[in-house]
Amino acid sequence: MNSIPFPPLGAAMLLVAGIGAHAQSTPQVVVTGNPLGRGDALAPASVLAGDALTLRQGATIGDTLAGLPGVAATAFGPQSSRPVIRGQDGERIRLLGNGIASTDASSLSQDHAVAIEPLLVERIEVLRGPAALLYGGSATGGVIDLQDGRIPRQPVRGLNGRAELRAGGAGDQRAAVAAIGGGDGRWSWHADAAGRRTDDLRLPEGLRVANSAGNSRSGAVGARTDFTGGWLGMAFDGYRNDYGVAVEPDVTIRMRRRQWQMAGEFTGLSGPLAQLEWRAGATGYRHQEVEGGGEVGTTFDSHGRHLRLQARQAPRVLGGGQWQGVVGLQLERTDFEALGEEAFVPPTATRHAGVFTLQEWRAGAWSASAGGRLDRVRVASAGDAADAQVERFGRAQQRRYSPAQAAVALQWVAAPAWTLRAALSHAERAPSDYELYANGHHVATGSYERGDPALPLERGHHIDLGLQWKGTAHQLAASVYAMRFSSYLALQATGREIAPEDDDGEPLPEFQHRAVAARLHGAEIEGRWRLTAADAPIDLRAAFDMVRGRERDGGTPLPRLAPWRATLGLERTHGAWRMGVEAQRVATQRRVADYDTPTPGYTWVRLWAAWHQQFGEHSLQWLARLDNAGDTLAWQATALPKARAIAPLGGRALTLGLRATW
Repeated sequence: MNSIPFPPLGAAMLLVAGIGAHAQSTPQVVVTGNPLGRGDALAPASVLAGDALTLRQGATIGDTLAGLPGVAATAFGPQSSRPVIRGQDGERIRLLGNGIASTDASSLSQDHAVAIEPLLVERIEVLRGPAALLYGGSATGGVIDLQDGRIPRQPVRGLNGRAELRAGGAGDQRAAVAAIGGGDGRWSWHADAAGRRTDDLRLPEGLRVANSAGNSRSGAVGARTDFTGGWLGMAFDGYRNDYGVAVEPDVTIRMRRRQWQMAGEFTGLSGPLAQLEWRAGATGYRHQEVEGGGEVGTTFDSHGRHLRLQARQAPRVLGGGQWQGVVGLQLERTDFEALGEEAFVPPTATRHAGVFTLQEWRAGAWSASAGGRLDRVRVASAGDAADAQVERFGRAQQRRYSPAQAAVALQWVAAPAWTLRAALSHAERAPSDYELYANGHHVATGSYERGDPALPLERGHHIDLGLQWKGTAHQLAASVYAMRFSSYLALQATGREIAPEDDDGEPLPEFQHRAVAARLHGAEIEGRWRLTAADAPIDLRAAFDMVRGRERDGGTPLPRLAPWRATLGLERTHGAWRMGVEAQRVATQRRVADYDTPTPGYTWVRLWAAWHQQFGEHSLQWLARLDNAGDTLAWQATALPKARAIAPLGGRALTLGLRATW
């Protein structure tokens, strides 16, 4: 691995993360996304829950997570923002809802929003790097599991609930959330509802991003029954979101999603298996792109079914240590169809079937993990319709792939406060339907996009090294990583231009999905130092991250990578009050792909205060957060150039929130 370039020492010492460092990243944190139940050497994790999540929650999942070490976000106006982990987005990031794949169209195009309401999420787990082993090739960059408790995670006795109001922000949002649950210990139930309305995004100097307002509604009911040796649960939720597309002034997206979830667990089994867990889901998703006159230009339909079975082995004594592991099966089916002007992908059917195992041995200060996964993937195109006036996708065809993943990891607790870990993995990913079969004008990106039905598997080797020190009131965690791809599926400019089919408008630049040799490397550091040891402690929080990526042949930078970021924050706790300030420096991104332009750097300042009072089993929390206190005009390098120019980050804005729990 080549040496990793860092910015000058003075800038690197500006390590920051303010609120972002509230995320827990210790190896002992309980992580439900890891079938062994904790963050470990094979799947380093961050967890956002409780007050840390409340302080960070934004209008989108991307906004909520952006700023965590190694995590950035795409940006296509204030309504559409998807997480980016270690420079990877789209099909390389696995978005889960309660352990089940989130079915929407957000990976197809950056103007498509993630169909999840952030204010209803109770816990977020971010698994980086070799997490691909457990969830398939679509998790090459990482896994994000959004947990909402709609199937209660634990038996409930009596009544509990929460309600929250939020107002303000650069989009002048008005949001309300209510959730209630109850039970008698054997039967538990849950119900929730949420609504959010935003105006056009406000920029510095009083400007606005036209056609960026939104209006969303969601709700769910769920139940669970517990019995000797296990439990079973089910939930149903609905979500709708009507929002403007900033890069298309006359287009509004009308999104609808419905989902069934089922889950269960059987414990205390005899024999080689100690526990069996299963999760299943069925999702119907539709969004329509409504033009200014009220007519529907394009309709996207997606229907998904998912099943995941996981069996944990009974612990065994082996070689002076303890051996345990899991084996599992995962099945997925997705049917996608786009009809209308922006239908640049034909109707497709994708089938996944995978088996996996993760084995772990622990003895004293040492632990070793190894695992593997094998998938069978079929991606079929229906081709052109029989009555198609323009032949674009050709005849019906299909591709079959057998991607495989493997990983080994080693962890050593060198002293009570020191932990070292190393992980090496091989990951493969089957091309998605649009990477194979796209052929048409992609309105959102202002380009003509072509797939390649002959694309091979994406193949890469990853190495991840980490060091952690954790004292009584101080902690520091650092990791470096490198990814080397023999075949990296990238969307590249060909240099050609394609005339619009209706001969109305300028020619469009052509982009082609291709397999190239590539490499990425990066680093993440975060820490916390207790400056005062008193009843009103003051903590200094800091973080730094960077990622670099290029094609191995020719050295062309990979597109839309976040520049290095450094953040420094102070937090004080005084009785029921917590308050803090953070400043994040985002560097200028000059390493850009041939068709892109550099993105200027900026400094972002945030101040916040929260008051939390407990009244027996009830609590009340007030929140005030001032984002972009310097009213800085800033653009995100991770955004597509067309959207970046039209929709910068929001200007100075105050958000107020009130949260009650009982």
